[in-house]
Amino acid sequence: MFDLAVIWDWIAFSVRWLHVITAMAWIGASFYFIALDLMLKPNDALPDGAHGEEWEVHGGGFYHTVKYMVAPARMPEHLTWHKWQSYTTWLSGAALLMIVYWVGGELFLLDPTKAQLSLWQGIVISAGSLTVGWLAYDYLCKSKLGESPTTLMLLLFVILVVMAWGYDQIFTGRAALLHLGAFTATIMTGNVFFQIMPNQRIVVADLKAGRTPDARYGKIAKLRSTHNNYLTLPVVFLMLSTHYPLAFATQYNWVIVSLIFLTGVTIRHYFNTMHRTGTGPTWTWGVTVIIMIVIAWLSTFTGGDSYEASEARALTPVEQTFAQAEGFEDAYFAVVGNCSMCHAREPSWDGMHWAPRGVLLETQADVARHAHEIYMQAGRTHAMPPPNAIRMEPAARRQILAWYRAATD
Repeated sequence: MFDLAVIWDWIAFSVRWLHVITAMAWIGASFYFIALDLMLKPNDALPDGAHGEEWEVHGGGFYHTVKYMVAPARMPEHLTWHKWQSYTTWLSGAALLMIVYWVGGELFLLDPTKAQLSLWQGIVISAGSLTVGWLAYDYLCKSKLGESPTTLMLLLFVILVVMAWGYDQIFTGRAALLHLGAFTATIMTGNVFFQIMPNQRIVVADLKAGRTPDARYGKIAKLRSTHNNYLTLPVVFLMLSTHYPLAFATQYNWVIVSLIFLTGVTIRHYFNTMHRTGTGPTWTWGVTVIIMIVIAWLSTFTGGDSYEASEARALTPVEQTFAQAEGFEDAYFAVVGNCSMCHAREPSWDGMHWAPRGVLLETQADVARHAHEIYMQAGRTHAMPPPNAIRMEPAARRQILAWYRAATD
């Protein structure tokens, strides 16, 4: 028999699935066109206005691609637009952010040990930061800085570092990194929706009207596409970071993700150079390895509240509902007895140094805070604890089910 929690989790899973699939399509298309653009070769036999050509082989056939720097002499009869991958990725990501971090805000978005905010205030900051971030970035690109791409990229990096620090002062570690990813992805999709596509439509309209398109539109699109190229890999890291406490649940998580943006530059510089010249600068891999070693070292500085601080912290209204529900004491002891050897501030399980996904289940506040996760992982399903770690008795699972249902009925 379905209940609301199960239905909601399947909705979240379906949206996440859509988000991952469309992100793969967007990133794949983006990387392909960047590589294609860099591999183009000149040829005296090319049509007027053509910049270069490339021959490729795939799927048992040969492909011949010719690029026009501005536009061909006449409008082709068939034109394929590459835009929906970007739009669908952003829309599904925005929906997922709302499902996980707005509806589930008191658990996943807000960290009362950092800032005392109501849920609606957290949501306003969440949505407002993405909007203001895009407007500020777009303004900088349209300013005189747009004529100095290197300076603009450095300033963008500074903005991302400041945003990483700012998010970490307000949100949970997971939410901070996820929002930085959403902030960056909003810039990338905004580039496509507000700049690249409108400029391409102007070029198409000029062709249809028999006018010669202005080359400046291609220059604008090139700048924005370059930014997207270097931001892609860090965004993928930020998407995955919510599964790894070493990234989000440490004292210097904002420094870690700032350094990840530098690895995006070093790695993409290698591949961009390789596509252009046939040989990539190997020093970029050495720099990347050094940055990752620094990141690994920074991850050893743990963050989060102590056992005593968790016990002393005032519960949120939702946490109070679960902590005061009938059967909470039985459920609490069931969780502590079966889960706290791993989900502790100092795990006792051999070889484990940090709680999986940063979920702590030691104090009553911990258990009340993670009620939904406990219900889904150890009550409704048998996902936790792992069967090769400990055998959780059916009676303990029934206690969790009874407690959660008493709190939500």
